[in-house]
Amino acid sequence: MDSIFDKVDCVQCRLSGACLPSGLNTEEIVQLEAILKRKRPLMADEYLFRQEEHCTSIFVVKSGSFRSFIWDVDGEEQTIGFYLPGEWMGLDALQKSGRYHCSITALETASVCELPLKYFNNLCAKELNIQAQLLRIIGSQIISIQENIVLLGSRSATEKVAAFLLALSKRYNALGYSGTDFNLTMPRHNIASFLGISIETVSRQ
Repeated sequence: MDSIFDKVDCVQCRLSGACLPSGLNTEEIVQLEAILKRKRPLMADEYLFRQEEHCTSIFVVKSGSFRSFIWDVDGEEQTIGFYLPGEWMGLDALQKSGRYHCSITALETASVCELPLKYFNNLCAKELNIQAQLLRIIGSQIISIQENIVLLGSRSATEKVAAFLLALSKRYNALGYSGTDFNLTMPRHNIASFLGISIETVSRQ
């Protein structure tokens, strides 16, 4: 018997406008729901997947938030991103190696929708509209990465923290949440790692 976490209803989901079902017709959404899985909730600091693991699924944040990071050449963690509801994780593994380029952990109790890659690839090959929607999502992530590069460029610590908060504000607002009153689920040391500044500087700013 399927568990409650296997049942997915994209049409009723409040995030559908920011996720893959946006722009799909009813038949395409039904086919997508047929392959979607809902994993059990993850606890804070629990891994969704680890760097260099073979990719078997890609994921969408259902609730909560996540952090992505890589291990640098010195063996230190480098935070490279944060994910909010409706945002995709694991797309970096859609490359030749088929392995995740980073690790992702939950920042709080969080849940995801899982798309097993084998079935999703078959669906995209059959339904070109779903494939086109995925490409739009990948394009949006590329823009986000480019904006992060600008954020981490030659700016002062004050400008980096301000730009980081403004970017979060826009993302929350796009999800229908308040853009002026929201929780920072990521610890200060994660923010410092992401922005390339010290924890003390983050605290002061």
